[in-house]
Amino acid sequence: MAGLANEGFLNLGSQSLEYRFVGPKPDAAPTLVLLHEGLGCVGLWGNFPDQLAAATQLGVFAYSRAGYGASSTTTSPRSVTYMHEEAEQVVPQMLDAIGFRQGLLIGHSDGASIAAIFQGSVGDARVRGLTLIAPHFFTEEAGLAEIAKARTAYSIDLKEKLARWHKNVDAAFLGWNDVWLNPEFRKWNIQKYLETIRVPVQVIQGVDDQYGTVAQVDAVKVGCAGPVEVIMLEGVRHSPHREATEATISTITEFVSRVLETGATPKMRSTLDQRA
Repeated sequence: MAGLANEGFLNLGSQSLEYRFVGPKPDAAPTLVLLHEGLGCVGLWGNFPDQLAAATQLGVFAYSRAGYGASSTTTSPRSVTYMHEEAEQVVPQMLDAIGFRQGLLIGHSDGASIAAIFQGSVGDARVRGLTLIAPHFFTEEAGLAEIAKARTAYSIDLKEKLARWHKNVDAAFLGWNDVWLNPEFRKWNIQKYLETIRVPVQVIQGVDDQYGTVAQVDAVKVGCAGPVEVIMLEGVRHSPHREATEATISTITEFVSRVLETGATPKMRSTLDQRA
């Protein structure tokens, strides 16, 4: 995309997706692409993209999926395969549109699942590695119970809080919550995509994550074809980049440096990190 501005909208077919770019553009340095959570958007990353760009000296690109933030809305209700559709149809177009040359995908929650589906199905050679923050690859009863609690909270005060970030807050919330609470979604499982991910993978998980247990982490360690690094953060729940920002940025920066080092074979590790 010639003359990519620092912020604006990408027009991909019928979708108009808001984005923000921090740091050097793709023609000058590798790019770290941020994929947000189920209720996230560009704005909800806060200053994390700025901090990450400063720490890595790389470009950081964040966008809001359709139905979130200021992006165009989506058809309701969403399909139970909405993450597959995003990974296999939208992400490839988005990477091409911004002139992505090489870098990593960094996904949080739903965004981590989308990153895994993308690399496991598309296998883009430009993607050198994945950082998966609080990922999920199958449903768990405890996580579904928390999502049900969110629906109750939405009727009390969560809607007002989210409305600050999403122009169509009902589309954003219900587009996520309705799908996860759909009985058909209980069968959702994307572990098969891990088998074809050969690039290095980093998993960052809060020990106290209310939406996913360590079984999600174990699935990555067992399932991925390539090397896997796991960082478990004590005292952290579902949003390590907000709850333990310094530790999260530090671990991502170290990982990115190793992965992008020419000819280097990343030294993967599994550790319980107490820096949070």
